[in-house]
Amino acid sequence: MAWMNALRHAEIAQRVAGKWPAPSTKRESGSLVMYPRRLLFIVAAIALTACGEEARLPIAAGVGAHPQLPPPNPTLIPTVNIAPAIGWPVNGKPVAAPGIAVNAFAGELNHPRWLYVLPNGDVLVAETNAPRNPKGGTGIKDWITQRVMNKAGAGVASANRITLLRDADGNGVAETRTVFLEGLNSPFGMALVGNDFYVANTDAVVKFPYTEGAIRITQPGTKVIDLPAGSLNYHWTKNILPSRDGTRLYVTVGSNSNVAENGMDQEVGRAAIWEVDPKRESHRIYASGLRNPNGLAWEPDSGTLWTVVNERDELGSDLVPDYLTSVPDGSFFGWPYSYFGQHLDERVQPQRPDLVAKARVPDYALGPHTASLGLAFSKVSQWPAPFDNGVFIGQHGSWNRKPRSGYRVIFVPFRAGKPFGDPIDVLTGFVSADGDAFGRPVGVALDKRAALLVADDVGNIIWRVTAPTKTPSSTRIPPAEH
Repeated sequence: MAWMNALRHAEIAQRVAGKWPAPSTKRESGSLVMYPRRLLFIVAAIALTACGEEARLPIAAGVGAHPQLPPPNPTLIPTVNIAPAIGWPVNGKPVAAPGIAVNAFAGELNHPRWLYVLPNGDVLVAETNAPRNPKGGTGIKDWITQRVMNKAGAGVASANRITLLRDADGNGVAETRTVFLEGLNSPFGMALVGNDFYVANTDAVVKFPYTEGAIRITQPGTKVIDLPAGSLNYHWTKNILPSRDGTRLYVTVGSNSNVAENGMDQEVGRAAIWEVDPKRESHRIYASGLRNPNGLAWEPDSGTLWTVVNERDELGSDLVPDYLTSVPDGSFFGWPYSYFGQHLDERVQPQRPDLVAKARVPDYALGPHTASLGLAFSKVSQWPAPFDNGVFIGQHGSWNRKPRSGYRVIFVPFRAGKPFGDPIDVLTGFVSADGDAFGRPVGVALDKRAALLVADDVGNIIWRVTAPTKTPSSTRIPPAEH
C-alpha cells in the first residue's frame, strides 16, 4: 500500500511545477473532470514507471539469518511493478515442488484471505478485503489508487463473511459449503477456545458461541475489545492466536503508514502484537516495532511465539527484507526508527536512539518486498524430512520491486527451534511468463490430515497440497525472477 505515497509525490511534484491544478470535488456524468485528461494519464504513467529503479542484488541475497543490507536507494517516486491479476485459466494450477501434489480444495470464493481449521476438520475461510473508506475520495490520487488496486486484484468490495468448507468423504475436495458467519467488518484472524469462537475484525475482536459440528452461527457476537481502525486504517488486517492454555489472545496490529509519515499520534497501539485478556476485556502491548505482523504461530517444542512481518518500502528494490522471527515478551523490532536491528531509517525524524539501541534483530530474512503473510508450523509425521520440522509461509508478492519477488509458498526448515538452511519452494507458477498474476497466496494452514491449505485471493481458490513421497533437493528462492 505504500505505492499510495508514489501518487502523493507525483501530485506534489506536478503542483510545484505549476502543471497540476488543486483538486476540485466537481464530477460530471460519473467521471472525474477536475484534471485535464492528458495530464491525468501522464501523471499515472509517471507514478507507475517509477524512474526505472531496479534491484542490484538477487533476491537470495536478502534471505536467511544474515541478509545483505545495501545502502538505501530511494527515488522521488517509488518503484511500482504490479503483476496484473487475471485469474487462473481453465484447469490451471500452481507448480508444485517435485513429488508434491496440489489440487483445488474449493473454488469460486470471494477474495479468500485467511484460513482456520476447526477440531472436527471443517475449514473456515475469511472472504474479506479492506474496509470501505467512509470519507470516500475525489482526488486524483484516490482515482489512480482504486485503479491500481483493481489491477492487482485488491479492489473488490469486502464480502465480510466467513465460509465453512467440509470434505466429508475425505477425497481432498470440499463438497459442503455454507456461510458460517456474515455481516462482519473486514474479518481476518479466527480462533476457537472451548466453545468461544473469536474473530478479529479490522476494528475489534468479537466472540461468538460455537457448537461442535455447526455449519452456521446465527447468534449475535459480543465485542471483546476495540482495535485501532478509523478512516485512516493503512494496514487493516488483524490476526489472532490464543495462548496454549486459552487464557490470552495475541492480536497483530499493523502500522498506520509506511514509516510514520502520518505522525506518531496515528500509530498509537499499532505496529505491535497485543496480548488480550478476553475475560477482563483488557490488553497490553506484548511486542512492538513490528511494521506489519501477520501470521502468528507457536513453535511446537519450545512454545515460543513466531510471526512473519512485512517491512517498510520506498528504500529501493533491495530493501528492506520481510522477515520471520521469534517474538519474546517486551521485544522491540525497530519500526519506524530502524530496521534489522540498528540500521537507521533517516527518513524518520526525530530519531529515538534509546529505542534503536534495544532494537532486536529478526531471526530470518525472507527477501525484500515478498509480502510474507501466511505462517503455519509443520511438526508432523505425515510430511517427510525436511518438511516435518519447519514453517510454511505464503508470500503474497511484491508491488514495488523490479524484478518481482514473492508470489509463492515456501518452506523454511527448522533445527533446535530455529530456522536452519535455505528456504524450499513448495508452490510457484502464480505469475505467467507475461508477468500477469494467475493467483496470489495469502493464508496457509494444515488440515486435519496434515495437508497444506493455501488461500489464493486472486484465483479465488483454496489449494490443497499433499506430502511428497521423497525428499526434494533444497533450493534457494526464487529459481527464476520475473
